[in-house]
Order: sequence, then C-alpha cells, then structure tokens
Amino acid sequence: MNTMATINASKFKEQCLFLIDHLDEGGIVITKHGKPVAKVLPIESGCAHLIGALKGKIRIHGDVFSTGLEWDAGNGIIDGVKSRSKKAVGGC
Repeated sequence: MNTMATINASKFKEQCLFLIDHLDEGGIVITKHGKPVAKVLPIESGCAHLIGALKGKIRIHGDVFSTGLEWDAGNGIIDGVKSRSKKAVGGC
C-alpha cells in the first residue's frame, strides 16, 4: 500500500516550485494543523490513462444515437402508433 506524501502548508509554500517540478505519480497532500486540506497531483495521473483504453476491445452494433423507435413529433406518432398524450392546458 502506497502512502501519499504529506507536507505542512507553510512548508509547501516555501518549497512549492521545487515540489511541483519533482512531483511523483502519487502526488502530495497538503495539511494545516495536521489535517489534510488539499491534494496536488500531476496532470497525467487520475483518469487520463482511461482515454482510449477500450479501443479495439468493444464492437458497436447498430446506431448508438437511436432509441430504435421512429418518431414523428409533429403528429405525435411513435412507431406508427398515435400518442395518447393530453393537450396542454390552455392549448389551441
């Protein structure tokens, strides 16, 4: 189990540029009076490694942007069936 490095806020303020230049993958937790108040992580960490991770592993069948139903909003028809929706109150 990796423990994340911690540093007091005043010490972080003194050494900020050095710490950022030498930031490891785990990052740094900044504390005030012994309680964690912030976490500094390198931009490459987090979820960046997930982008494109499934490329070539998933096949899409059909149209992912469709519900599979044909819809005619002007006539209230879904897949050839007239919608049972009620007219709006005060509608024309």
